[in-house]
Parts: sequence; structure tokens; C-alpha cells
Amino acid sequence: MNNYINEKEVAKMTGLAVQTLRNMRHERRGFPYIKISRAIRYDPRDVEEYIQKRRIDPEGGNEP
Repeated sequence: MNNYINEKEVAKMTGLAVQTLRNMRHERRGFPYIKISRAIRYDPRDVEEYIQKRRIDPEGGNEP
């Protein structure tokens, strides 16, 4: 489990507030995560993939 990151690290990586990440989990949207007891962990590859899927290239015409 050494390669997983916590919500503070995801917040720093994405620029989102920790509370926003908590709200997203509560609403069952956002980044995939793992919950072990009370600990929440994210795979940084999942975070990066989630971000890349939402990338919009204005000149490429690909829209979400």
C-alpha cells in the first residue's frame, strides 16, 4: 500500500480542496479511491487517468 496517496496529497496534486474531495466521495463521483477502515487512499495513476479523461483540447475538438 506504499504507492497509494492520501486525500491531502491528492488535493495538492489537483489543486482541489480536501473538503471538495470529501464532498465528491459523499456524492459518489470523482476519483476512484480505496477505503480501509477509516483510511481513504487513492492510486495516483487513477487520479492522473481521471484528469486526462476530462482533458479538453480546444483545437482538437474532443469534448467530454
